[in-house]
Amino acid sequence: MSNSSIQFQLSFIEPQAHYVEVQMIIDGFSQDFLDLKMPVWTPGSYLIREFAKNIEQIKAEDANGNLIPLQKTNKNTWRLHSYGAQVKVSYRVYSFERSVRTNFVDDQHAFISPAGTFLYIDGYLDHTSTVKVDLPDYWSKISTGLELVEGKINLFFADNFDILFDSPLEIGNQDVWTFNAAGIPHEFAMVGTASYDKDRLSADITKIVEVETSIWGSNPNDKYVFITHNYLSSHGGLEHLNSTVLAASRSAYNNKITYNNFLSLVAHEYFHLWNVKRLRPANLGPFNYDEENYTPLLWIFEGFTAYYDNLITRRCGFRDEQEYLNELVSEFNLVLNRPGHKIQSVGLSSFDTWIKQYRPDENSVNVSISYYNKGAMLATMIDIYIIAKTNGNKRLDNVLKAAYDKYYLIENRGITEKEFQDLAEEIAGVPLTEIFEAVYSTEEIDYNAYFNLVGYQFYDINQNNQTPSIGIKVSHQDGRTIIKNVDRNSAAWNDGLNVDDEIVAVNGNRLDPQGRELDQAVLNSSIGDNLRILVARDGLMREISISLKASEKVSYIIERKEDSTKEQRELGNIWLSL
Repeated sequence: MSNSSIQFQLSFIEPQAHYVEVQMIIDGFSQDFLDLKMPVWTPGSYLIREFAKNIEQIKAEDANGNLIPLQKTNKNTWRLHSYGAQVKVSYRVYSFERSVRTNFVDDQHAFISPAGTFLYIDGYLDHTSTVKVDLPDYWSKISTGLELVEGKINLFFADNFDILFDSPLEIGNQDVWTFNAAGIPHEFAMVGTASYDKDRLSADITKIVEVETSIWGSNPNDKYVFITHNYLSSHGGLEHLNSTVLAASRSAYNNKITYNNFLSLVAHEYFHLWNVKRLRPANLGPFNYDEENYTPLLWIFEGFTAYYDNLITRRCGFRDEQEYLNELVSEFNLVLNRPGHKIQSVGLSSFDTWIKQYRPDENSVNVSISYYNKGAMLATMIDIYIIAKTNGNKRLDNVLKAAYDKYYLIENRGITEKEFQDLAEEIAGVPLTEIFEAVYSTEEIDYNAYFNLVGYQFYDINQNNQTPSIGIKVSHQDGRTIIKNVDRNSAAWNDGLNVDDEIVAVNGNRLDPQGRELDQAVLNSSIGDNLRILVARDGLMREISISLKASEKVSYIIERKEDSTKEQRELGNIWLSL
């Protein structure tokens, strides 16, 4: 429909009450009715979020201001009947959820997550649109990856709704500066109070951009925007086509560890420019915004990115070898200390992200793992194995670049797991069967069979420890000790302690507000000893006898193997080279 148009206008009448006003002007459509829909999820965050719940006071008017019938037909669809050539749809969106993926508006700034803001016309996701921002007098800046319409002020253009939904807007008085990296202008928008060094951030992020661009061979953007929200305590991010939204603690920039963690977050989200935003699973795109979009491949597209984020900081020289190994081994310990690693494979974790990853409960540790952590573990094995089998001439970098070139730059389509495995094996020159079979298994592979190839060893320093354990995690609330998790097959699991039980006493001794008597009782006991634990469960007192078991918690480390060969040590140097 060459003569049709869709225009949006954003205004902020009551930002202190957390509202954004939206007008959608539809012109030139001629069907009997139009279905206006709001996405139920946003790409990159795999959870049905029901954004339509935040819409209020929606109405439709013709060009003369007369009301037009607008019927809600399901949770996220409004049917527009008997409309004329031009229709104005107006609605308000309540915006008060602090995250990188949801709208937040207050008297300081507005963060607009497009999937939770803009309606689309069913059947017209490929249609162009514009967004006009009515900038209030008290705000002065707009940061977004959307294209500014030439010669216009605060008017932006999207070639289709996939681009619109992938282009958040930060509106307010954010601190904005620019720098060039890999020949491309980058904008950094810092939101909220924080202490940071612009020159240092620009220099360090430039290193990240250029190291990552060298892996993939080219940078797909004409510009890129970093939007960072600073909070008392926060860490996270969400990738977009030519921008990212980061959440950071405002004190993170003045401490080496937390600053490096922030740089890893930057590296992670920027790596997604290629890995998931362009090289993508076949099932992720074109998107269905009405329901879940399932894929078992997030172990590659999130897990590999989780492997590379810390590795990039090593290659940039921000972390020394031991600091990097400490970060890497934490991925292993996080997975192997969850009883759920014996229950859920990483492939199933990817597929079930819609119902598990973003909806953890008190039993999640017993039934599930994260495809981020387990994917990073398997990426490590693939990288090491390719390095070893090609005498250091190839590595996982080469697989990713080849996949990007073939399936995005040439064929412009999603990739299947078999295609990825075939390409990896072609580059490695050997089968990778064991690793790819492990994706759908709950059995752990022999990680040392891989680490040893490059002169490293992986071992559990707790292996010979016989430490008694109840197998619970507790929190201390208002002087009360409350059970929050019970580990599968632990003493507590077997003998009947429950989540939400309040532990009142152990062996007849009342607990102090920090629960130290419980810790002391376990410390002074042996495996097989019984503890008498008095709990309050739903207001009723009950004493439960717990037979202590040996702790199953592991604490792996990765270190150089003393008896490795010269060739293995050289391959290890390649693996962790700057």
